[in-house]
Amino acid sequence: MQAQIKKCIPEQAIPKVISLLEHDNVIVKIKNERKTKHGDYKPLPNGKHQITINSNLNQYRFLITLIHEIAHFEAFSKYGRFIKPHGIEWKRTFKHLMLPFLNPRVFPSELLPLLAKHFKNPKASSDTDALLALALKQFDEPNNKTFVFEVSLGETFKLYNGKVFKMGNKRIKRYECVEVKTGKLYLFNPTAEVELIHKNYE
Repeated sequence: MQAQIKKCIPEQAIPKVISLLEHDNVIVKIKNERKTKHGDYKPLPNGKHQITINSNLNQYRFLITLIHEIAHFEAFSKYGRFIKPHGIEWKRTFKHLMLPFLNPRVFPSELLPLLAKHFKNPKASSDTDALLALALKQFDEPNNKTFVFEVSLGETFKLYNGKVFKMGNKRIKRYECVEVKTGKLYLFNPTAEVELIHKNYE
């Protein structure tokens, strides 16, 4: 397990991460890409705890996601099973665990101000922080994906499942998009990744 994780995170982060995972009852599994999440945590019936992380994440997003899930384990262990998944106990734990990594030996200098701002009040997903998500994306392998907030009004795009949408107006935080086939209105998070279609659908 440790050998796999070492390949997925910045070198300077390895000793601290390994020390955080020195629990006999914590299992970390690296999974193929899942479209709806970067990672997850769950307590298992046998008393152990499982963390899964997507294998396709760049090293900085992988590290953030791993510490996010370790924070779930630590908060569960300290405060019990009845806390809110992303409530104050988890936020406090995540901030505490992440602080030692927020330095230029681990993260590129251009990410540090965005990370410092994000961790004043960490959200359930770093993807909801559009500026941080965009900054992290530059370290991904090149692909043909675009964030929803980069799509122009009236342009069409498709999801990983092949469904085609037409871009609409922005509400307070999310974007109205109409599924071309059904005419149904959906709301998209600004950092949902989509593929632009360079033709007009009526």
